[in-house]
Amino acid sequence: MNERGRFAPSPTGELHLGNARSALLSWLWARKGGGGYAIRIEDIDTPRVRPGMAEQQLAELAWLGLDWDGPPVFQSQRTGLYEDALQKLGDHVYECFCSRAEIAAASAPHGDEGPRYPGTCANLTRAQRAERRRTRSPSLRLRVPPGPLAFHDEIAADQSFDTRQLVGDFVLRRGDGIFAYQLAVVVDDGAMAITQVLRGADLLASTARQILLHRLLGQREPRWAHVPLVIAASGERLSKRDKSLSLSALRKRGVDPRQVVAHLARLSGLAARDACEARELLGGFSLPKLPLRGPTRIDALPY
Repeated sequence: MNERGRFAPSPTGELHLGNARSALLSWLWARKGGGGYAIRIEDIDTPRVRPGMAEQQLAELAWLGLDWDGPPVFQSQRTGLYEDALQKLGDHVYECFCSRAEIAAASAPHGDEGPRYPGTCANLTRAQRAERRRTRSPSLRLRVPPGPLAFHDEIAADQSFDTRQLVGDFVLRRGDGIFAYQLAVVVDDGAMAITQVLRGADLLASTARQILLHRLLGQREPRWAHVPLVIAASGERLSKRDKSLSLSALRKRGVDPRQVVAHLARLSGLAARDACEARELLGGFSLPKLPLRGPTRIDALPY
């Protein structure tokens, strides 16, 4: 099976240098071995999508010199696939009528993951579900088996997460009908024949959830690589509020994109001149050899 990577931005805000670093490394990983590369616009959470942002993001990726095979895929056009996946999961899925406030009150928070779902609705009778459905539209949750799930990460090495202990049964479709990230990304990676996923380390823990869904849906699991986050000089992680570190701001300033590519390469441990094309990095690229350990701080821009 041919290797195929992808980059999947969400058009809810501008791409920053951390996003760009992930895009560049995922592109290099795929293209180094002659593999395919896809762009997927994760616009499934339609209320948060900013008009025109997807087009801007695509233009900025092209500005960096990245290319992709075929037209970009938009999640908002693929809801039928997600519905089919829910049907395939069958009894692994159940209705949940809990509000966020009720879950927060019933469970202690688990770091960045928020409160763990305590399984309140996991064993409701048919009559109880029918009664609660009269006043509240349910979300759909996956029944998570107990115990840790182990996997190998190409950067973070061997990992193991107990999803039931960490977050409990997690949402696949919200009460408002919007499909959850965890389901959509797995269905899409399977349908698009993605074999390698490189993304930020903030998504490392969610990998166990996605592997579980891949297995339940009978899909091949991709290889995983989670890069440490890029952080600002203040030590805080980059966000869409860091306007000065956005690709949009750099383009408006007239910065040479080759300088940006070279900067991102050096931040990742790749040898690069002051300015270079993305393709010039392919010869010296080897993902396992990259010294990617711990957050990468941007103290000052060299352009």
